[in-house]
Amino acid sequence: MTQFFQHKLRLQSFPAGYHLITDEIEDAIPEIEKIQTGFLQVFIQHTSAALTINENADPTVRKDFQTFVNELIPESYPRFIHTYEGPDDMPAHIKASFFDTSIQIPITGGKLNLGIWQGIYLCEFRRNGGGRNLILTAFGEVK
Repeated sequence: MTQFFQHKLRLQSFPAGYHLITDEIEDAIPEIEKIQTGFLQVFIQHTSAALTINENADPTVRKDFQTFVNELIPESYPRFIHTYEGPDDMPAHIKASFFDTSIQIPITGGKLNLGIWQGIYLCEFRRNGGGRNLILTAFGEVK
C-alpha cells in the first residue's frame, strides 16, 4: 500500500553559503523508515535560497560553490534595480533560480538512497536570510 507523510521543517538561520542539512531532514521525517520503495521530495518555501545535492565529505566543495556562484552573479552588477532589501537581494533571487526549489531522493529499504558522497545542501544566498521553511513529503510502498 502506498502512503504519504508530510512535515514542515523550520531550519535555523544560516549565513550565506552552502550548508549540509541531510541529518536535519532525516530527523524531521522519521516515517522514511516505514517506506520500502518510494521518494522524498524536499521543497523550500523561499525565493532567495535553494536546494541541491552534492559532495558531503569535503567542505571545500561548498566553499568553491560559493566562490564560483558569487563571481558568476555578483552583487556589484550595476543594472540590478530590485535592491529594496539590500545589494544581495536580486542576486539571491537569480542564484535561487539557477539551482531549484525542490529535490527528489529515492527511498529504498527505509533509507534515503543517496550516493556515498552525496548530501543535501541548503544554498543560502542572503547574508541575513533568517530561518528557512522546508516541506518534506515522503511517499511510497510501506513495509
